[in-house]
Amino acid sequence: MALTARPGRHAPLGATFDGEGVNFAVFSENATGMDVCLFDERGVETRVPLRDRSAHVWHGFIPGLRPGQRYGFRAHGTYAPDLGLRFNANKLLVDPYALALEGTIDYGEPVFGYVGAPLKGLAGASEPADDRTADLRDSARGVPKAIVSDVAFDWDGDRHPHVPWADTVLYEAHVKGMTMTHPEVPEHLRGTYLGLAHPAIIEHLQRLGITSVELLPIQEHMDEWSVASRGMKNYWGYSTLAFLAPSHRFASVPGAQISEFKTMVKALHRAGIEVVLDVVYNHTGEGDQLGPTVSLRGLDNSTYYRLRSDKRALYEDFTGCGNSLNMLHAQTLKLVMDSLRYWVTSMHVDGFRFDLASTLARESGAVDKMSAFFDIIHQDPILSNVKLIAEPWDLGDGGYQVGNFPVLWTEWNGRYRDTLRYFWTGATWTVADLGYRLTGSSDLYEDDGRHPHASINFITAHDGFTLRDLVSYEKKRNDANGEQSRDGNDHNASWNCGVEGETTDEAILKLRLRQQRNFVIMLALSQGVPMITSGDEMGKTQGGNNNAFVQDNAVSWLDWELDADRADLLHFCRDVFAFRQRHPVFRRPGFFKGQRVGDSELKDIAWFHPSGREMTLTDWQKPTHNALALMLAGDALDWRDALGDPVIDDSFLLLLNGSREAVDFVLPSVEWGKLWALRIDTRERSMLYETNLDGGARITLDQDTTMVLKRVLPGRGAWRPSTAAMMAVKAPRSAR
Repeated sequence: MALTARPGRHAPLGATFDGEGVNFAVFSENATGMDVCLFDERGVETRVPLRDRSAHVWHGFIPGLRPGQRYGFRAHGTYAPDLGLRFNANKLLVDPYALALEGTIDYGEPVFGYVGAPLKGLAGASEPADDRTADLRDSARGVPKAIVSDVAFDWDGDRHPHVPWADTVLYEAHVKGMTMTHPEVPEHLRGTYLGLAHPAIIEHLQRLGITSVELLPIQEHMDEWSVASRGMKNYWGYSTLAFLAPSHRFASVPGAQISEFKTMVKALHRAGIEVVLDVVYNHTGEGDQLGPTVSLRGLDNSTYYRLRSDKRALYEDFTGCGNSLNMLHAQTLKLVMDSLRYWVTSMHVDGFRFDLASTLARESGAVDKMSAFFDIIHQDPILSNVKLIAEPWDLGDGGYQVGNFPVLWTEWNGRYRDTLRYFWTGATWTVADLGYRLTGSSDLYEDDGRHPHASINFITAHDGFTLRDLVSYEKKRNDANGEQSRDGNDHNASWNCGVEGETTDEAILKLRLRQQRNFVIMLALSQGVPMITSGDEMGKTQGGNNNAFVQDNAVSWLDWELDADRADLLHFCRDVFAFRQRHPVFRRPGFFKGQRVGDSELKDIAWFHPSGREMTLTDWQKPTHNALALMLAGDALDWRDALGDPVIDDSFLLLLNGSREAVDFVLPSVEWGKLWALRIDTRERSMLYETNLDGGARITLDQDTTMVLKRVLPGRGAWRPSTAAMMAVKAPRSAR
């Protein structure tokens, strides 16, 4: 007996089980008809027309269907690329509101909507690509199937940690790469959501001082045809296919991706760790006009994608990935917002990092701070109260928007990354800019009502050199990616310390370790929010590959077997971020004023020339050395705790020498501090607790060295950690 659909409801979109059957609803303004396609376990398809339409939503209710049912859509309509229409009912389409998917794109099947294929070796490759003529072959075997999902889950009182921005330490990580080689994670859980929730991983995060993990894309993605044609896979996942579906590739049990993702979130929350998702709403994996037709392109191309006004067969591309989502259309905005709210309310995530966020704010071509995208988030009672992080650039004209996002937003601060990298290459011109970057980038964020935490400070990220490679390579090594090294950035602001790549030269290796410690210190003690890239704390190398997005192998996975140098670096990172957490002077909620605050003894901040005097305008504009010092006053924080009491801390002096030669420093005169306790010297492999120096003393700071000194107040002496604290700093498991 043939199935028929009752009228059903136009909302919610997607497939909704109500205990008696499933309601299907899908938006298409320009389609002339819509089928929901049901698949049994053998892949046999049953097509059911959705005959009812409300507000451009095709809908129908089919009784008797249950969770686990596989389905897709077929949209009927005109195939006329020159008009922006690419309907082709021979192509199975993934539901944009699918909560779970099964299977992957198979480019050996006719998944392209037109005759011919874009690359040799794919379906129809014997003919030249011609997107003007529709391909009439059925694509169902090559397209993932959506799954009707039962979202019931026992959250057992789970609550968002709500970590204040001033206390936040971000950790950018890949779900699979974190655990694939960890010896304590059971083999069947490695590379999965449950692997990331394993106690050994949570312990690592806690001991490092991480408050929030920022996960590379976990929304269901597809391998682009350009990647698949090289026999590779998109390991990072920046090519979204279904915005509400957690990727099945990270599930330990097929079909369990929703419950396992929730289990991971619940475990991290119990440890006080937030979950932030790296989300990709700027484009999809369908690519340009020669890409496959597997979802939005076939459902309503002109609704979901930005088309060129002069030639509607082509796409506006601000992303470098072939297309840009059409944030000018209300339905596309709705899809994005519905997705974001779902991840917060149903999946309990704590925030989002928006990939190429400038694209989302483009209206009449230019990036618009007053765009509908920003306005909708600002007024939304759910989304306006989670962590919002922008990657504030894209590849279009005027796309670099660091410092220009609205008040609720934080930003990956590319200015911070570049300035600090160049400072440690010895570039003296960075001195003037360094003052802003170490103090929260007030030049970028203060004038629009934001605070230092608007600056997400980072040295490295998934895209680019690792920290170890940053001090080991000046040229990328990307041949393994299969693009003749055309991919990846050619300008990395890196310095190899004298030898390109791997070496056995002990002096070079020692300098590279010092440089890594310099970067760690700067990252931890700068005002703003630090972001650590997974593996940098353990000296991870990718062999100079600065664009390892197709490297689902040991190049990208964390290596947990640590030698002595890498184990020492991990200890150092733990100690430094614990040091940051103990001292609120390094994580102020407000910008410096350059003056005394209330009854403070000292100005809240002071900058010093290596000679010991305060910096002058000439010192900033025409520095003689790539070296300077700054003092942060702990009694001038202008900050009250939750009870309304003033927050008071110690005062610290940071000495920085990014020069290629040693520089003599004179400590500030005794009026600034009679006695200083040396806490950190990056020539040493660990923190120090005993050495004291007198105010006005002359010291020699070797090339590429940082020192951190604490002002010792009369009668208090130099601080030493308690026995209990020292015992708590255990050796890493792989080094025991």
